[in-house]
Amino acid sequence: MTDADSPATVPAAQTPSGAGATPASAPVAKKVPFERTHHGHTFIDDYEWMREKESPEVIAHLEAENAWTSAQTAHLEGLRDSIFTEIKTRIKETDMSVPNRRGNYWYFSRTKAGLDYGISVRIPISGPDDWTPPEVGEQPMPGEEVVFDSNIAAAGQEFFSLGSFSLSDDGSRLLYGVDTTGDERYTLRLRDLVTGDDLADTIEGTFAGASLDPSGRFVFYTTVDDAWRPEKVWRHVVGTDSSDDVCIFHEPDERFFVGSGFSRSGRMMFVVTGSKTTTGYWVVRVDDLEAEPQEIWPRVDGVEYTVEHAVIGGEDRFLITHNRNRADFELVDVPAADPTAPGRDVIVTEAAGGNGEPHDGELRSGELRVDDLRIEDVDAFADFIVLSYRRGGFARVGIIRLGDASSPFGSLQELPFGRETGTLSLGGNPEFAQTSIRLHFTSMSTPAVLYSHSVADGTDTVLKRQPVLGSVDLDAYTETLLWAKAGDGTDIPISVVFRKDLHRSDEHGEHGNPASTEDTADGVGADEANGRAASAKPLLLYGYGSYEASMDPYFSVSRLSLLDRGVVFAIAHVRGGGEMGRHWYDQGKTTAKKNTFTDFIDVARHLIDTGWTSPDRLVASGGSAGGLLMGAIANMAPELFAGISADVPFVDALTSILMPELPLTVIEWEEWGDPLHDPEVYEYMRSYSPYENVTEAAYPQILAVTSLNDTRVLYVEPAKWVARLREVGANALLKTEMVAGHGGVSGRYDAWKEVAFEYAWILDVLGRSDVETEP
Repeated sequence: MTDADSPATVPAAQTPSGAGATPASAPVAKKVPFERTHHGHTFIDDYEWMREKESPEVIAHLEAENAWTSAQTAHLEGLRDSIFTEIKTRIKETDMSVPNRRGNYWYFSRTKAGLDYGISVRIPISGPDDWTPPEVGEQPMPGEEVVFDSNIAAAGQEFFSLGSFSLSDDGSRLLYGVDTTGDERYTLRLRDLVTGDDLADTIEGTFAGASLDPSGRFVFYTTVDDAWRPEKVWRHVVGTDSSDDVCIFHEPDERFFVGSGFSRSGRMMFVVTGSKTTTGYWVVRVDDLEAEPQEIWPRVDGVEYTVEHAVIGGEDRFLITHNRNRADFELVDVPAADPTAPGRDVIVTEAAGGNGEPHDGELRSGELRVDDLRIEDVDAFADFIVLSYRRGGFARVGIIRLGDASSPFGSLQELPFGRETGTLSLGGNPEFAQTSIRLHFTSMSTPAVLYSHSVADGTDTVLKRQPVLGSVDLDAYTETLLWAKAGDGTDIPISVVFRKDLHRSDEHGEHGNPASTEDTADGVGADEANGRAASAKPLLLYGYGSYEASMDPYFSVSRLSLLDRGVVFAIAHVRGGGEMGRHWYDQGKTTAKKNTFTDFIDVARHLIDTGWTSPDRLVASGGSAGGLLMGAIANMAPELFAGISADVPFVDALTSILMPELPLTVIEWEEWGDPLHDPEVYEYMRSYSPYENVTEAAYPQILAVTSLNDTRVLYVEPAKWVARLREVGANALLKTEMVAGHGGVSGRYDAWKEVAFEYAWILDVLGRSDVETEP
């Protein structure tokens, strides 16, 4: 496709697939009773037959569901067109990233209007001291060459995903991995970047994340077992047949994933095994890549750690972030030659100072207390290290300068945040010798900004601001941070964004909460209740709350289509995530999982009680494990929501976690518990698993979106859930992408259409589908 062919030729709307005449009624799934008995309890599952993915009857049922969803949402076609157009006209379709130095080249990507995927290109550096990225325009630069064009690779494919992209240090070879179905099985190939031709090497059926060693001689990749668990690391010699590849590491324990990668310094290759609670690291020196991997620390159940290679005082050292003694992690420095030897504290904790002396719990900067930090990661460079951590619920970044062997570490210098809400994080920083670091900042109302921060003098240079085109006035949007009280007294943070001209923050009093009035017998003053009803706004409440994943505030161009139609958008930072530290995660997993659901419900009630919204103007949204949250709240508090949007939802959780032969199940036992062997866990999960707890209730409208080739949350879960919901009279729709995986459709235009479809449904539920807005 050329620029001249688009964007006019790009379809402006998308509806679910499904051929034939418009259906007159919703599909009614047949019932085939299937008994599942565990711990003396028998559950009759009428829809388990849908698990047969290759069955023509199952495919026909999914297509019938798509046809019904298409018919039920046909009246939204114009709105979908409008939202798609708004997204497309606000995003700079022909754009380029800021060049990033890697070896002797500046690498960057270009996007072109009408093309779905990016094009990776490069230009040579001017010399070894060239650390200033060149300014690039829409036209190719002198010396620019194409490294990889995903549009060419994706030609003729309904789905395309790039799972590996690894370069040799000299830039002569590229390793890339491609998935064309969405099942996350990648075919690896090598390209000679001097000639532009692919080599004969082809490796089928790999996991994502393969890497080329710095010399370009070896490829290291991972393969999976029958349950789709990455279990083996292989070494491939470039130029040989893959049948001769050598397995250098095998992890037999079904609780653990395995992977590999190279340090930024280029001197070490690490093999990593990880479960939800335990980590192991092995190392191979790059100067002897055919050696056996050596374990760094003995693997101990319940101990998690990460390893980064640093050079301090001319010596190879390992920086290890671990939770041996502190739930929110510590950082120590050990000799690479003997990593089990006593280490040095990089950040002083309450337990000890840098030389093992008692300490008062303050960091060396004297400005922060270690108790305030959830240490997440460390990145080592030649002259400094960068610490990523959480403080006050938000992502932060700090720098520690490196000294000599006698005084190796300076104080932690936290980079300024300067905002009530927002997210500061490291950008791409591939070079060990670089003297500055790239940082990303974004918030709910601030498009992403890419900075270069000079470590030497502390100055910041803006490299790029996320472009937002059209007539958008960014000053029209504002955000705030609210707090809701959970049933057990825990304060739950809520990030909120809205248009200033459509919602006055002072309507809701200080910090978005209304001033109290004299209570009625029901606990709410009459004046206050009337005021709430008058000020209630349509609101979309998003939640996740699993795997210690933090749902940090971020800017979204597509979200403007909701805000401009008067919708408030909020993120409930519920327990089970990692926003407030490790305890936040621990209080929302296994047999404390229900805290995730009740937190979300308490947030919804808070937003209703404080006048932000009302039940008839509130839609909830979440995906994957957040889809489990959606299913749980639908059963627990259906009266609070007008609609629920669930993407690839994990709604048949108990069935899946009882089946160790399914992809990823065994490793999930440390997240959810093991109901197969533990009757208490079985009963706990049975009490909240959405599919099993559907009941005769007045459910809100529900939209479930899934993908046939998803290997993480199988399509069968939402398919069964919707069938059961419809059985009790719920207005539930199912939309299945027939060629896609867990991340949904590929290609940016199809992705925008998918967003437009879901947003149109949400606006319709909120009664805002007829609201006009400027594109």
